[in-house]
Amino acid sequence: MKTITIVGLGYVGLPLACLCAEKGHKVYGLDTDKNKSDSINKSQSPIEDEYLIAKLKDLKNRISATLNPSECIPNSDVVVVCVPTPVDKNNSPNLTAVMESASAVSKFIKHGTLLVIESTIYPGTIEEIIVPILKKQKFDAYKNDVMVAHCPERIDPGNKKWTIENLPRVVGGITKEAAKKAAEFYREIINADVVELSSVKAAEATKIMENTFRDVNIAFINEMAKSFDKAGIDIIEVIKGASTKPFAFMPHYPGAGVGGHCIPVDPYYLIEKAKQIGFKHEFLKLAREINNSMPHYTVELLENELKKLKKSIKNAKVGVLGLAYKANVDDVRESPASEIINLLKTKGADVFVFDPHVKNGSNVKDADELLNKSDYLILATDHSEFKAMDLNLLKKHKILAVIDGRNCLDKEKIKSMGIAYHGIGRS
Repeated sequence: MKTITIVGLGYVGLPLACLCAEKGHKVYGLDTDKNKSDSINKSQSPIEDEYLIAKLKDLKNRISATLNPSECIPNSDVVVVCVPTPVDKNNSPNLTAVMESASAVSKFIKHGTLLVIESTIYPGTIEEIIVPILKKQKFDAYKNDVMVAHCPERIDPGNKKWTIENLPRVVGGITKEAAKKAAEFYREIINADVVELSSVKAAEATKIMENTFRDVNIAFINEMAKSFDKAGIDIIEVIKGASTKPFAFMPHYPGAGVGGHCIPVDPYYLIEKAKQIGFKHEFLKLAREINNSMPHYTVELLENELKKLKKSIKNAKVGVLGLAYKANVDDVRESPASEIINLLKTKGADVFVFDPHVKNGSNVKDADELLNKSDYLILATDHSEFKAMDLNLLKKHKILAVIDGRNCLDKEKIKSMGIAYHGIGRS
């Protein structure tokens, strides 16, 4: 049995803490949020997630959450940092949380401890930032005083097929010994392959590349959706057709915007780092521009439908279904719904918002109240509750137009009721 401290008890750190405890290790959770720590110490999940709610109940206080690094770090054999790495308003990487966590840990960590950074970082971060922080406390990572490694987090909230336990992982270390020790640790707790890379930089670059790949492909399909819409071609039908090819095509889907902590953020880490070493990522910047344009495009679709009805966006009563960035989670990080709502308000619309998973962001009590108060709808999140909604309610509440930002509603049924329908790349 090892003693393990997970630094950061969010969407990445808390599932990892649960997994480590489930495997029989003594687990501490270190976080700066007292409410979060108090909830976990009561075996209650601060995150709306079926897996975490069930696991914390089953584990019955086997994770000790604390705000004080001196209570856990000195006793730990393994310390894993899982804190957020966002971008600022200029899309520049913000590594403040990682730096502060590493600094706090370095003051209490013992000789020979395995220190793993799971937070998404640009290539070179561990060597340029983490190692010098440790050096200030007289730890030489190159001599394995502290075994420093990077294992980029891989987690997809709400995904029941691919979980923290069965997703393959990649590790890289400051030394070969650190990489080996990190690989051994992950092999103990997950039932999947753990691949050791030759350098910590290669491991740092892996996560960035994975999510940038997705961002670029989503941007491609979003641009195709805009193009096909002009041509009167249904993008979903085309994707279905292209997906019959058994090689060289991977379906991605258009939407009202890209959200979450990874895809809209990670490319900027690569863009910024490349700039520092004298390379310009024009292609990645363009992909970001296209995906960032989708909330604006979604609102434009509504404005076009309003023009057909000889109506104005000003004072229009618009219901927005969904605040979370993806279906069936309460995660609103980088959610395009926020941008859609802000744009509507800026243009003078009266906006009603409901998300069954994000109650504190809703301004109506349920979907029925939203429909009752709205003349037009924008679906921003494809929650199961919205996909299963009785579409006859749209007619009952005299909805005039629906903008399906996730292409998940039955367009033919909506149109058959005399309601204007427009999806992303389908009308």
